[in-house]
Amino acid sequence: MLRASSEATNTPLDPRGITSTSIDPLVRGGSQLVGFVDAVLAGGDLEGVTVLLQDTLGEDAVVDAAGVIANFEMMNRIAEGTGMPVGKGSLARTEEWRSLVGLDRYHHD
Repeated sequence: MLRASSEATNTPLDPRGITSTSIDPLVRGGSQLVGFVDAVLAGGDLEGVTVLLQDTLGEDAVVDAAGVIANFEMMNRIAEGTGMPVGKGSLARTEEWRSLVGLDRYHHD
């Protein structure tokens, strides 16, 4: 979805910044967003990253980011819980990005 959104809005994005803190994702507030996501999903200084995100993008962005995280978590849990495989078309469309961010290392059957 991020790839498609970036392409549809002609917004520059370096997807490697999603998984590597040494790379600027090129999105305004991108590093703060990644920090917020990491703290929510993996634990950490949630209060600190929330304040940093709010200072960078505003209070509404914190609420929006939390909503996006919750939605993706819900979709992933449903897909995994039902054993839904990733379609061949999705695999083909996302091949470059999966390689850039190293997602294929998480592949399992």
